[in-house]
Amino acid sequence: MSKSLRLSEKWFRRGLWLVAVIFASFLIGLGSTIVGDLPRVEHRIELDDFIDRASADPLRNTVREAERVEQEAVRDREQADLKLLAARQASRAARETFSNWLATRHATAQPDQDTELIARTKALDALKQKEDEAERAVGAQRQIALDARQSRQRAAEQLAKLEDTARTRMDAENRRVELRVFLYRLALTLPLLVIAGWLFAKKRKSTWWPFVWGFIFFALFAFFVELVPYLPSYGGYVRYAVGILITVLVGRYAIVALNRYLERQKAAESQPDTVRRNELSYDTALARLAKGVCPGCERPVDLKNTEIDFCPHCGIGLFDHCHACKTRKSAFARFCHACGAGAMAAAPRDPLLPQVQPASTT
Repeated sequence: MSKSLRLSEKWFRRGLWLVAVIFASFLIGLGSTIVGDLPRVEHRIELDDFIDRASADPLRNTVREAERVEQEAVRDREQADLKLLAARQASRAARETFSNWLATRHATAQPDQDTELIARTKALDALKQKEDEAERAVGAQRQIALDARQSRQRAAEQLAKLEDTARTRMDAENRRVELRVFLYRLALTLPLLVIAGWLFAKKRKSTWWPFVWGFIFFALFAFFVELVPYLPSYGGYVRYAVGILITVLVGRYAIVALNRYLERQKAAESQPDTVRRNELSYDTALARLAKGVCPGCERPVDLKNTEIDFCPHCGIGLFDHCHACKTRKSAFARFCHACGAGAMAAAPRDPLLPQVQPASTT
């Protein structure tokens, strides 16, 4: 069809297609914003919305308190470990000193040092007692940490059971929310697709066709790009069912359209040659001829063969002769390409009648 358009008309059409694309892009941006904000109409659900708070809150408090006690016990045990280490070092040093002194005492055998022996023994016992107290303090802190850890584990196990039950309920509610949001999107995009189908069928060749095609592009994008990723699966059943439904609808439309087209073609081929050529638009005829097919039945024809003037499939005239210069030309051309004479005055040629050559003038 573009070969039959004027140069300015080609650029105007390209500009109008650009208008259609820009119009569609702004509509797509607006639609994407609206579709993206649709989930906000639903309340954002959390795990606490479905858990038994009367049972969960005490368990959570127990877990937090046990963690706090365990951390304090760990810090206190570290301090107790340091005290135990110092007590052990002091006790070890005192025993070494006492052993050296006792060896000296046996060597000198001085009875007057018995009092000092008793004092040193008491001091050594006191250091040993401090060491034992430090060990008991370390053990106590370990026991506190162990009790707190076990208490936290028991509370965490009970809380995990409550959370599992709540998570199951939350997942079910999430699926319901997902389905509702999908229905919101479907309620928004499906009417757009229906309107786009009506515009395509009725208004795609109207004066305002750039806006019509822009809206069609927007509706297709909104339905097949904005909607399909949010289609709920439910094990794939919904996705496959929707795919089957769309395929059946599109396939049925294609079959019905093909049958109607074939019926129109049969009806058109039964009409006289002149009527058929008059019903074909100039641009349509040129576009089909450029593709090497018959403008009437759209079957392939060898247009380069100079002996073919009529379609061998439907009989429509493809070539005739200029009434002024007798040059062979396209039957659909408005003017002769050799002399420029108008083709409207040319009488249709009937292949069943003998051609009468006009008398030559001298």
